[in-house]
Amino acid sequence: MVEVLFALGLVVAVFVGFNIGGSSTGVAFGPAVGSNTLSKLSAAALMTVFALAGGLLVGPAVVESLGSDLVETAFSPLISIVVLFFIGVALFLSNVVGVPASTSMTAVGAIAGLGLAKRTLNGGLMLEIVSWWLVSPIVAFWVSGVIGRYFYPTLVEWFAVSQSEGSLLAMDYSGAIPRPRLGENTTEREFVGTAVVVGIGCYMAFSAGASNVANAVAPLVGNGSLEMYPAIALGGAAIGLGAFTIARRTMDTVGNDLTDLPLVAAIVVATVSSTIVTFLSALGIPASFVIIATMSIVGLGWGRATRTTQLSESVREASTAPVESLAADDAPTVGGETSHSPELRESERGETFREDAPSASDLFEPGTTARVIFLQNVVPSIATVAAYLVFRFLPVA
Repeated sequence: MVEVLFALGLVVAVFVGFNIGGSSTGVAFGPAVGSNTLSKLSAAALMTVFALAGGLLVGPAVVESLGSDLVETAFSPLISIVVLFFIGVALFLSNVVGVPASTSMTAVGAIAGLGLAKRTLNGGLMLEIVSWWLVSPIVAFWVSGVIGRYFYPTLVEWFAVSQSEGSLLAMDYSGAIPRPRLGENTTEREFVGTAVVVGIGCYMAFSAGASNVANAVAPLVGNGSLEMYPAIALGGAAIGLGAFTIARRTMDTVGNDLTDLPLVAAIVVATVSSTIVTFLSALGIPASFVIIATMSIVGLGWGRATRTTQLSESVREASTAPVESLAADDAPTVGGETSHSPELRESERGETFREDAPSASDLFEPGTTARVIFLQNVVPSIATVAAYLVFRFLPVA
């Protein structure tokens, strides 16, 4: 019986890791894929490597936290399997509909359901976690909104590039040793911008692995079924499997359906999201990575939609901007199409706006956004309620 429970625990842990890979890959690399900076296959490979690295280097502390601090109930083999099962099923449902659910919220919800049923939940820690879950998406929205409204045009001039035809890099075989070089149409600016987006995505994958690998294996480590590093390796491999398979739908949702993200927008979203998640991780809070990134995307789109440009500013920019900057400003921004001769109109306040200023619906899809936010809160609730009912009314020990 012990061997059967151990084998079943491994299967359920892999199932959870598989769904974590499907959810987290869309968050980490959805902006890069949506801006055509990376292919889905390349994103999956990078997700696998850096999520495993994050799990091995930072993950052990998170595994111990989830396995002992949140609830006082000991994780028996059967309890571990049931908790992991609810986490996996909830995440699987979200991945099926193409919405990247919050892995940390789902895992904490399932464990909290256990604690409520057994009356062993650490209420103070749970309140602190939930408080940060409420605050962090609001911070992400407003920071990104301010950037979109007041600083995005400047960022476009600094960083935006028109992605060229052909491959980013090519091999130079003229010397004794083949070496990579810029593609035929690739500029140095394009290469640097692409490297920044990919680098930030890799950092996000590292952060996701640091916190989310624990969600798949913490109960098994807590009950002694697996040692720490073999368990993390198992979780990392399962995340990689999900990244190469089910993550394709969540990458489409984050990278394409929520908003049309060009290179500059991908940099903004990734930077804001990863910075907030890193800050929360330093405080020991399991961050809701998915919701933070989603609200960053929505906030950036809202900021762009509400941005105004006064006539004097437009004339000054047009007369002083170098040719390269003007070309960059014509580069596509968050969902908006460019216009080389925008008409201007007077508002009731006497300010001058671009007639072709993008509307909110041009910058992010309200329907998709509402569906994403709704399901991101429903999925953890399903795990919490299901775990509570099972551990409260069934003889699971």
